[in-house]
Parts: sequence; structure tokens; C-alpha cells
Amino acid sequence: SGARGGVARIDASRSGAVRAELEAAGVDALVVEADVTLEADVRNVAARIESRFGALDVLVNNVGDYMGVIGSFADISNEDIARLYAVNLNQMFLVTRQMIPLLRRGAPGASIVGISSIEGFRGNPTGAVYGALKAAVTGFTRSLALELAPEGIRVNLIAPETTHTPQLPIEDIISPRFAEDKKRWIPLGRFGTPEDMAGAALFLASPHAAWVTGTPLHVDGGALAAGGWYRAPDGSWTNTPVITGNAFFES
Repeated sequence: SGARGGVARIDASRSGAVRAELEAAGVDALVVEADVTLEADVRNVAARIESRFGALDVLVNNVGDYMGVIGSFADISNEDIARLYAVNLNQMFLVTRQMIPLLRRGAPGASIVGISSIEGFRGNPTGAVYGALKAAVTGFTRSLALELAPEGIRVNLIAPETTHTPQLPIEDIISPRFAEDKKRWIPLGRFGTPEDMAGAALFLASPHAAWVTGTPLHVDGGALAAGGWYRAPDGSWTNTPVITGNAFFES
């Protein structure tokens, strides 16, 4: 869409792949290998962006992971809680704080887009800490939106439902015998794609959303609208379980 881009990635091999893809698309891009949970790395990213571009128009905070922590809250260790906090909330604090001076140079009209999760807007019986941190992202977004509004910097977030990515290759781990059932789990009949989220981020970053701030955008195929309702095998809607067995491949 004509943008120049700065990307921070922790994985060297994926950094190379992103760099090659952007260069092939003719994008003026800066790709930096960095761990955004470390303040020194984040400072370096900000310095590299300032040196290359001089300012920042859009910040997309697109780091988050459940870190394999699934289960009862009573059984989660303090170490697991710390890991979840570092990746799902504190890194957003670190990155945003370092980028605000650069965003001010791009204001008015600059914006921040946070990538959160549907789990911040519903209960999660096997991920209480993850859900709490995602809910905190909403509070941070709304409060920061008010703080930065007088400077013409907008702050919004995207809350995706399950999306097929290398981080969560959901299409590959669903058992083939549930291939038809999975179409009914989400009202629009499929899992999300990176393109779905990119389109939402592009909208929130663009002048088309010039009067939108402090707002969560649910990119979830209708999952939140459905609540506990989903499609039964006969096509009817139900809020009672109809699928038995394990839908995922055995480990």
C-alpha cells in the first residue's frame, strides 16, 4: 500500500525470509533481529528506525503467545506467569514507550495498532492468565488513546479468533475426520488468515479510520457474536455440545 516498513523479529531465519519477501515486493524495509521483551533490544530498534526513516507513522504491536501454558490457574507456576506477562503485555509497554517519540514526529495522523486476542473478551477456563493479560491490552489501549488523542495519535487494537499461522498451524493439527465439523465452529465457516488481520490493521492505520481511537476491532468470523452457539452437523444452531472425542491429532 505504498508504506515503508520496519520489522523486528527474534528468529534469524524468519527475519531473512521477511526481508527477502519485502525486497521482492519492492518495499523499502528495515528488518532488525531483536527480542522485544528486552529493553536494550527495543532501544536499538527505535534507534535504527530513527536513523533510517526519521519518524514513525504507524506502530503495530504484533507479538503475543500463550507460551504453551494451558491448564488450571492453581497449577501455573510463577515462572510461567512471568513468561506470559513478558511476551503478552510488558513487551507492548516497552515497545510503545520507545516508539512514542517517533510517532509524535508523524503526528497528527500517526497511530498504534495492537494485536490482542478474542480471549481478552471472553472467559478462558484453561488460560486465566493469558486471558487476563489480553484483557489488560484493552485497558491499555483505551487509556493510551485518551492520553495521546490531543497530539493526534490514535490507538486501537485487533482481537482475532483462531488464525492459521506458523505459530498456530490450526489447519494442520485438526484431525481429518473433523474436516467438516470445523467449518461449523466459527460462524463464517473457517479459521482466520494473516491476510484477514493485515486488512484490519491497514484499515485502522489508514485515513479511513481517522475518527476511530480507543476501539477494539473483533476479527473473529462472528465468534463473539455467536457466544456459545455453533452449527450442529444437521446445520441447525445449538449451544449444547455435539462433538465428542479428540478433534486434534494425538501427540
